[in-house]
Amino acid sequence: MAAEMMLVKPISKFTSPKLTNSRTCLSGRRFSTVIRMSATSTPPPPATATSKSKKGTKKEIQESLLTPRFYTTDFEEMEQLFNTEINKNLNEEEFIALLQEFKTDYNQTHFVRNKEFKEAADKLQGPLRQIFVEFLERSCTAEFSGFLLYKELGRRLKKTNPVVAEIFSLMSRDEARHAGFLNKGLSDFNLALDLGFLTKARKYTFFKPKFIFYATYLSEKIGYWRYITIYRHLKQNPEFQCYPIFKYFENWCQDENRHGDFFSALMKAQPQFLNDWQAKLWSRFFCLSVYVTMYLNDCQRTNFYEGIGLNTKEFDMHVIIETNRTTARIFPAVLDVENPEFKRKLDRMVVIYEKLLAVGQTDDPAFVKNLKKVPLVAGLASEILAAYLMPPVESGSVDFAEFEPNLVY
Repeated sequence: MAAEMMLVKPISKFTSPKLTNSRTCLSGRRFSTVIRMSATSTPPPPATATSKSKKGTKKEIQESLLTPRFYTTDFEEMEQLFNTEINKNLNEEEFIALLQEFKTDYNQTHFVRNKEFKEAADKLQGPLRQIFVEFLERSCTAEFSGFLLYKELGRRLKKTNPVVAEIFSLMSRDEARHAGFLNKGLSDFNLALDLGFLTKARKYTFFKPKFIFYATYLSEKIGYWRYITIYRHLKQNPEFQCYPIFKYFENWCQDENRHGDFFSALMKAQPQFLNDWQAKLWSRFFCLSVYVTMYLNDCQRTNFYEGIGLNTKEFDMHVIIETNRTTARIFPAVLDVENPEFKRKLDRMVVIYEKLLAVGQTDDPAFVKNLKKVPLVAGLASEILAAYLMPPVESGSVDFAEFEPNLVY
């Protein structure tokens, strides 16, 4: 991040920063801003180009390689995969048990706001306020992406496999609830994401069904470990509880865990995605993609984590290690993330990525920027490839005990 975004000095695992938040309140007439995400990777127009409407100011948010994306898949192949007449590996009893879990809807009355939200938002000023706005924007976009994918899968699989279709629909309910709760949080800062615009304007990334399974399972499980880790930390260090949304993370993360369990069951029903050499290569690839994306993203936003009393890199490595251990129960091979060399490679990627960002922010002509980026992109690719080629950890099994609805904290 830019120098003006720095709030506190880097902290260790055992120290806590002292925040000095400005208490100056905004005066004058209240206004709201509707935020629209750009459908391209080009920078947003300058501030003078923003247009005003009755709803407030509409602006674009710049996208990058690490921005949360929307996904689509081959729905016809999905229908074949979950056709009970074609696929005899489908364990209907397990899916029915999972369906009952989702129907119970443990969090139906959990996401209820109170006056603490607006009061806390008003106390957040300056750089820390902007950091929280960005956190809410990105989180809302990611949850809404899941909602769209699950909703369409629920619709398309209704005739082929009503049980699986209903689970997808109930998961879309959860994701919509999360996105709405986050978007309501933005209203505390007089902002709102235009979700209808996002649906139509965003580019969709196509993944084959098996890649959707790998990526979404990892996304849900890493989301669980992120949320529960933040919740536990703030419960032990309440002085950093600067916005009440974190108090909801304990129950919230169980939605992510249930979603991950469902994708685990889906992969068990498709053993061809888990039991050959290609599955091992793809499992490692998606693990690396998810871990690197999170690490690079978070290291550009260290102020957010330091603002709630966390050391960014220590937090990320804890989440990566725990996610990797969970993933090893189902993926046939995972990365050796507990090897110290893995973290050293991640740190080198961060240095290179920061240089890439710095080049992009210069006033050099485009061709000069591209020339400067070539060795950096090559260096980043080299580090990623080296991390991928580290000796993996053989893991996974498609021979699981019966599904147990009890969730692990």
